Amino acid sequence: MVENASNNNVSYFDFLDTVVFREWENREAGLLAKHIQRSKLPYTKTIHDFDFSFQPSVSEQRVKETLTRLFINRILLGPPGVGKTHLAISFALEALTQGFTALFLTAEEMVAECRKAESKGTLTRLINRWSRRPDLIILDEVGYFPFDELTANVFFQVVSKRYEHGAMILTSNKSFIEWGKIFGDDVLATAILDRLLHHSVTFNIKGDSYRMKEKKKAGILFRHKRG
Repeated sequence: MVENASNNNVSYFDFLDTVVFREWENREAGLLAKHIQRSKLPYTKTIHDFDFSFQPSVSEQRVKETLTRLFINRILLGPPGVGKTHLAISFALEALTQGFTALFLTAEEMVAECRKAESKGTLTRLINRWSRRPDLIILDEVGYFPFDELTANVFFQVVSKRYEHGAMILTSNKSFIEWGKIFGDDVLATAILDRLLHHSVTFNIKGDSYRMKEKKKAGILFRHKRG
């Protein structure tokens, strides 16, 4: 870099500015990588990787309009394989890129964490951590199996404490009317939804499964039917 600056007659101040900028870029890249690792995202995909032509029920414009609105809840509903998790991760990556913190959990992982904390006597600490620290919590696969009473109550407390203080992204294969079954209590489900939906955007995806699409491409379904 020094040799290039000398050969191109770059001034000392311009050279210094370039050095400082590159140092800042390297530091920011390192910080972003650390935040991504701590977020526990299962993979990294952006909005640019999402095939909106395959899922016409999702408005690309609406998704991009909400991409940078980090302080609202986003709820993605639809059957398995339609891209709910992909979109959730894309929203999370945008938040991480802007310097915010995030935490990705599946509903199954939340249940396991709650049971583990209860057995250790650290449940209050866990609730406080989920309520305060990450700027964004992503809870994936809500509704694939019912929450136990412990986790349902913990989730209600986290949602209540994060209300108007921290954003959440949820993916679910169940419509809101079925959430009473997920949490084992219609009143509790109503209280949770009341807080989640106050400042939120809901995406209801009604398209086909990406995974089935890929299997069809590979001829797996065809071979299975013949076999």
